[in-house]
Amino acid sequence: MRTGRPLLAAAALSVLTLGAAHAFGPQDAGASGPRKAQDAPAAGTAAAVGTAAAQCRTDARHPKRQLRGIWIATVNNIDWPARTGQSAARQKADYVKLLDAAAERRINAVFVQVRPASDAFYKSSLEPWSKFLTGTVGKDPGWDPLPFLIDEAHKRGMEFHAWFNPYRAAYDDDVRALPATHPARVHPEWVVKHEGRLYYNPGLPAVRDHVTAVIKDVVRRYDVDGVHFDDYFYPYPGRGTRFKDGAAHARYGGGATLADWRRSNVDKLVAQVDRAVHATKKHVKFGISPFGIWRNKSVDPAGSATSGMSAYDAIYADARHWIREGTVDYVMPQLYWPRGFRVADYDVLMPWWAKQVEGTGVHLYIGQALYRVGATDTPAWRKPGELSSHLTRNRRHPQVRGDVYFSAKQIATNPLGAMDRVEKAHYSRPALMPLMEELGGAAPARPADVRIQGATLTWKPSSGARAYAVYRVASGAADACALADARNLVAVVPASSGARQKLSVSGGGTYLVSALDRLHNESAATPAVLP
Repeated sequence: MRTGRPLLAAAALSVLTLGAAHAFGPQDAGASGPRKAQDAPAAGTAAAVGTAAAQCRTDARHPKRQLRGIWIATVNNIDWPARTGQSAARQKADYVKLLDAAAERRINAVFVQVRPASDAFYKSSLEPWSKFLTGTVGKDPGWDPLPFLIDEAHKRGMEFHAWFNPYRAAYDDDVRALPATHPARVHPEWVVKHEGRLYYNPGLPAVRDHVTAVIKDVVRRYDVDGVHFDDYFYPYPGRGTRFKDGAAHARYGGGATLADWRRSNVDKLVAQVDRAVHATKKHVKFGISPFGIWRNKSVDPAGSATSGMSAYDAIYADARHWIREGTVDYVMPQLYWPRGFRVADYDVLMPWWAKQVEGTGVHLYIGQALYRVGATDTPAWRKPGELSSHLTRNRRHPQVRGDVYFSAKQIATNPLGAMDRVEKAHYSRPALMPLMEELGGAAPARPADVRIQGATLTWKPSSGARAYAVYRVASGAADACALADARNLVAVVPASSGARQKLSVSGGGTYLVSALDRLHNESAATPAVLP
């Protein structure tokens, strides 16, 4: 559960502040100045080391912690692989190219679609190989892509979130075209044919168990940092065809209306996956990217002042329930509309979502429509600065802890130069990941023997460190406030093998290095010693 976690008393805060005053321990700096006492870390956590910095004035333009992500869509080869049937070498090269383009923009997380439709971009005994690898569902590509995908992300200091579609069974409704071992053929009672595609029936407990088993298998066998769902639950309204789950409703509905029962089915799966993920590996994050409108205020006073399709009513996805129940670690609403758009105004929706997560411990990241930049059907998207203006507005709401862009290929194409503007105005410095304290972890020991020799900074590795944060204070006056935001953060360096960690540096002043675990719990920082 992420909701209702205990708040820290003001007295305890003052004790922690005094105790950390000389530790050079950075904090999870908010987007709009000093943190409030009720947002401070609990005693004994790694974040408490840096509570001294809570008294510092921070610059909202340089948040210390911020998720910056991209979606890498594999369905229909949107982002990767570029087309089916490529060699493993070509697929690897294209993936590396995507990551390198993202790293240049200081992106620190990737959300890679590993299960588009009851298929697998990894070696699985539960579901067949994806057709988007070879062109044929079930055909072995000759290698297991997932370890490579994860390792390359980690080499660049990026979190890797495995993206699953829970209910889509196949892109074609011809069950006979699937391999004999496909779950939809082994269990035809699980499947609903709907508008040319196959779906697993969300109302069946066996379906929920299968989806959970698939996800748990990946979490257990691979070094993923997160599990991610997008916005596909019950099918989106298409041609108006009725989704044929009446028999399941009659058997399992318990007297609930069809709509309430469908929402309950999705809620049950979300809670079940949440439990399974954290029981398997506590540190793995679980979150969902819902459609941007929960409900409209015209039908529900708790909804937003919008007039578009409602996820609650149309696809039976109740993100507000997941937040309140704490069955997700984060929500990432897809706010794919510009500012001033009458039906769904970004300036209305972003604050509405910020209000929903306030005080819950559930993180809020915003799904940004990079793919829409330059679109000719909406005047606002023809403005090069529209996307950057979204992030500027986010600064007014410290509940917004980052942004994720759809999709990866536009990072490199940079439509209208929009990502140049985002990078200049918002990503000129690196950022640590936002802390999710309830997932555990602990700050590693502070780095030892930090030395600067010529243009190279080196230090001894810290046990358990996944990465290191390197700061440069040009003035040389490195007090606790110097590390309160990202103004002095020059690099987040992934841990490497060897007796010494190193980074090429330039410029004078004082250098400091801290150690980060995989969740970015941060140690105190150690200043460099001149030879």
